[in-house]
Amino acid sequence: MIKLQLKYLSFFFGLISILSFFNIIYSYYFNLYLNINTYYLSLIISFLISILFFKLNSNEKKQSIFDKILTVLLGYIFIPLILCIPFYYSIYNLTLLNSYFETVSGFTSTGFTIFENIKNIDQSLILWRSSTQWIGGLYFLFSIIFLIDIYDENFKKTLTNFISFDSSEVFKQALKIFFLYSGLTLLIFLILNFFSIRSFNSLNLAFTLISSGGFLPVNDLSNILKDNTQIIVLSILMLLSFFSIFFSYNLIFFKKKNMNFFYEDFHLLVYLLIITGIFFLFFSLNVDFSINFLSITSSISNIGFSLENDQHNLSLLFLILVIIGGSFFSTSSGLRFIKIYSLLKYSLNQILSFSRPKNVFTNKLIFTKINFDFQEINKYFLTILIFIMSLFILTILLTISGIGFESSFKLSILTLMNTVNSSIYGLNDFDFDNLNFFIKYCLILFMIIGRIELLTILLLFKKFLFKN
Repeated sequence: MIKLQLKYLSFFFGLISILSFFNIIYSYYFNLYLNINTYYLSLIISFLISILFFKLNSNEKKQSIFDKILTVLLGYIFIPLILCIPFYYSIYNLTLLNSYFETVSGFTSTGFTIFENIKNIDQSLILWRSSTQWIGGLYFLFSIIFLIDIYDENFKKTLTNFISFDSSEVFKQALKIFFLYSGLTLLIFLILNFFSIRSFNSLNLAFTLISSGGFLPVNDLSNILKDNTQIIVLSILMLLSFFSIFFSYNLIFFKKKNMNFFYEDFHLLVYLLIITGIFFLFFSLNVDFSINFLSITSSISNIGFSLENDQHNLSLLFLILVIIGGSFFSTSSGLRFIKIYSLLKYSLNQILSFSRPKNVFTNKLIFTKINFDFQEINKYFLTILIFIMSLFILTILLTISGIGFESSFKLSILTLMNTVNSSIYGLNDFDFDNLNFFIKYCLILFMIIGRIELLTILLLFKKFLFKN
């Protein structure tokens, strides 16, 4: 029997009602009355659903991992249905499919948009559009905790430095994540304002950067960034969704903990420095390095922003950075650097053990005392295998639907890695509005698949296709 954790979902429907209330206040304050009734509607519906789910929640204390996976998956399907209300009932005559597509794109922090000209959109709707990313990023972080059982032991041991999994402490731990996430959002907003970026753009960018989203409040990033200082600052701020959300917490409250406490973030820092050095030495001859640095940080954080410039020859490199991704406990997507590094190291050790059988090769992460076992390596391998299968299926579906193979391949990677299409991937002019309904449904499905841990797909198949 399936036992959904409705109380988990009720929190996010309640959060939607709060965001709706803030949008109503914003609309009244700036005399933006075109879409204000839609926020009243989303407030009432989300509030009622939140109360209903809270009351209907099962009292079962123990739930299987399959119940948790289904709860998270249904959240990715039904929460956007409420979030899309302001789009559907706006003055812009959007179809339900287009409204849902835009919302899922925001909630999964992907950034694909059916709007051709952002300048023509009411400011309150632009803010709502950015808010869908913010709540989606928070939902993703909470989902990692909710699905902790599918992650490897090293990750769980590290995470317990910050989060107690005692059921009596759940509310306190949720508040810890919520306030840290909100505090970093406020910090990004203040920094962008300090560097002379308009407050409205700073607020929308703050929602986008913390969630690793792809929505811009303007048509082009060059309309916001006017000098190299702003470009560098934005690039550095994008790293907040690349490193673990607790990285800043670590730095502030570090009290003589050993290096294993920082092991993943330290590896990510080394990876970032190596990638930046390679681009500085070999790919900055004809392009300002600040632009390259923006493209690097945007790709590794799975945001996807870029300034208009001719970097099509490097699109494959940027796509590889997108696939690798960032930290386990960040809002970025990707396969995760630490998984790929561990899998490569283990594979190399296995090969060397055959050529040098008398030597002993340890599967230890460099700079740490952490060893990874065979069971974890199996999980990493399965994740990559599922990604390749998903990429193949989506590419074929897009190709037979009339999109060129190269564009289908690139778009499939960006969809599964929840990264916006832009000029650095050669897809900045892609038109989502005029896609047929089948392609939109496919993209919606795979945006959701990309946002949940890919291993959960295999677990669901195991549960429902091979049950006794």
